[in-house]
Amino acid sequence: MMRLLTRNLGWKLLSLAIAVALWVAIAREPEVATDTALPIEFKNIPDDLDLSSNLPDRVHVELRGPSGRLTTSYLAGLEIVLDLKDVRPGERTFTIHDYNLNLPSGVSFYRAVPSQLTLRFDRLMTKDVRVIPRYSKPPPDGYRVKNYRVDPPKVTIRGPEDHVTQIEQVLTDPLDLSSIVGNAEFHVHVNVGDPQVRLESATLETVRLQLVKNPQGKAPYEP
Repeated sequence: MMRLLTRNLGWKLLSLAIAVALWVAIAREPEVATDTALPIEFKNIPDDLDLSSNLPDRVHVELRGPSGRLTTSYLAGLEIVLDLKDVRPGERTFTIHDYNLNLPSGVSFYRAVPSQLTLRFDRLMTKDVRVIPRYSKPPPDGYRVKNYRVDPPKVTIRGPEDHVTQIEQVLTDPLDLSSIVGNAEFHVHVNVGDPQVRLESATLETVRLQLVKNPQGKAPYEP
């Protein structure tokens, strides 16, 4: 037993001395406070809910600990994590605690500004809506749009229920008809018109138009 304890005794004593020196160095570091801005991350996001609140980009937190552990490099990767597993449609207020931060050893959380975040969650809804062509410039004088066809004629949109229910149709990017006579074909994208609502897939629409001579009294876009 004594032989095992004394084997490489010099290295063991050196390791012990280094550990003690490190402990003493850390223990002697002054206790300081620092303010840092942290990003917000979410986990366990429900598939059928959408976050409709405007979030601050970052939350300022005050941290305390030894000065050597409050450096930028030591705090890299620190973030505020909110667990959404129990949220329901409506408003929910989250109070920021120390357990919302993945704090390094020796660093303690003092406060956050703001200390609470009130978020609104809306139920997600999916809906098929018609695609309507939009024009930036009218046909040449004496011509009108006799008919048009959009392919595919509908797209699927998804977003908060109270937003999606108000959308009956979506528009294409503007089409310039100022130099078109006869038949024309455009390949354009769709503009949903509501930043809270998105397309289920990125769809490139094909719009086929027929322009004809315009009888007296007909509007340029009237079939």
